[in-house]
Amino acid sequence: MFGVLVVKVADLQPVAFNYRRDGFVVMDGLLSPQECDQLRQRMAEIVDEMDVPDHCRITFSTDHDEQLKEQGNADYFITSGDKIRFFFEKGVFDDKGEFIVPKQRSINKIGHALHAYEPLYKKVTHSPKVQGIAKKLGLVSPVVLQGMYIFKQPGIGGEVTPHQDATFLYTEPLGRVMGLWIALEDATVNNGCLWFIPGSHNSGITRRMVRTHKGTLPLTDFVGREQQYDEDKFVAVPVKKGGVVLIHGEVVHRSAVNTSDDSRHVYTFHLMEAQDTRWSADNWLQPSEELPFPPLYTK
Repeated sequence: MFGVLVVKVADLQPVAFNYRRDGFVVMDGLLSPQECDQLRQRMAEIVDEMDVPDHCRITFSTDHDEQLKEQGNADYFITSGDKIRFFFEKGVFDDKGEFIVPKQRSINKIGHALHAYEPLYKKVTHSPKVQGIAKKLGLVSPVVLQGMYIFKQPGIGGEVTPHQDATFLYTEPLGRVMGLWIALEDATVNNGCLWFIPGSHNSGITRRMVRTHKGTLPLTDFVGREQQYDEDKFVAVPVKKGGVVLIHGEVVHRSAVNTSDDSRHVYTFHLMEAQDTRWSADNWLQPSEELPFPPLYTK
């Protein structure tokens, strides 16, 4: 479905990798430094204003068993597709659910409808540059599935274990989902940049997160298990502030714990080519009456 992205789109220039061959590509200059700072400032305001009930204070993880324990039992997570909700790092609450770190340093991510309800993020998501990328890749009817802000907090920003986005965002046929991962500050090896296995998007997927039958717990479960991957096959992919990584839904990627003194803020969202594609009713993320998956191309 997705072609080779080798042409220049406005002021964007592919760097080093080839989307069709590798399953990802880095492009510098999607956003200006000023645009990045505006998104970060707005997010700081959202965090300052957040009021999350104790029973909704769950941690976010990509680990198989931890996902089932945390997100799998949490209605707060599974109903977040058309809302803006808060997910926390490990170890930021005491046994009473109170913060033991400043709340600004406690957040792992905020999602999953930033692209729909926050004007600055909506503007970036539907920007002419993003639409231009989608058109160069041959997308006819792309829709936006979800939008998230990832903090990768200094010193505690959690590991994201090796995974494929199609595990969570499954389509028939496969190959219809792409992530856009925008660095709002430099993403480096030290503060937790992404690592990829080039070409791994050609091997299918080995597990799926699915909704369980209504009225049962956990609310989600996994079919299959993630493979064990050779660490030597991963390559680090640093990104300059304002740059974007295009991520094929089946490419294997991860990021390490951020042990540095620098955060690694990112705005990321996923697109799906809706033409001749079936979105699985078993996916945790579902469109709602309040928020159907919005088309990327706007008039």
